[in-house]
Amino acid sequence: MENLTIDKVEQADVIQLQQISVNTFFETFSAVNTEEDMNTYLNESLSAEKLTTELSNDLSQFYFAALNGEVIGYLKLNLGEAQTEIKDTYALEIERIYVLQGFHGKKVGQLLYNKAIQIANEISAKYVWLGVWEKNQRAISFYKKNGFIEFDQHIFRLGADEQIDLMMKKILTD
Repeated sequence: MENLTIDKVEQADVIQLQQISVNTFFETFSAVNTEEDMNTYLNESLSAEKLTTELSNDLSQFYFAALNGEVIGYLKLNLGEAQTEIKDTYALEIERIYVLQGFHGKKVGQLLYNKAIQIANEISAKYVWLGVWEKNQRAISFYKKNGFIEFDQHIFRLGADEQIDLMMKKILTD
């Protein structure tokens, strides 16, 4: 995509970040979860207040994918103690890659993923890891295509529903 840019999200962008976060999460998961669980998750985990806190953490980074200035997806990365589980100083966590459905299949997710790998290489990470819902076959296939392997599982709480995420990683250095 010619006019696609990937730019770091700043504190002033929190409302735009919240909008793309809510829109992409809702598009991706609303059809397979209850309205109550979705609303709980969106209101608690993707509130402007929560995202403001995450943006102010120096160990977390967000990036927008924008096409002709319109935000169509985003990436969230965590380092060190900001990681949701492993908290390895030699690792980078990809916590979120989300793209609006209208742009699936257009390499936007791949470009966001490439940005994550670029940053992982810049910080000399030994590996990149992530959690992906066991029922999200599209995402699992994407990560496998990019060299990730499953190494564990963890619980992801969506409202009152406990779901299983596959934990996957890609080794970058020996």
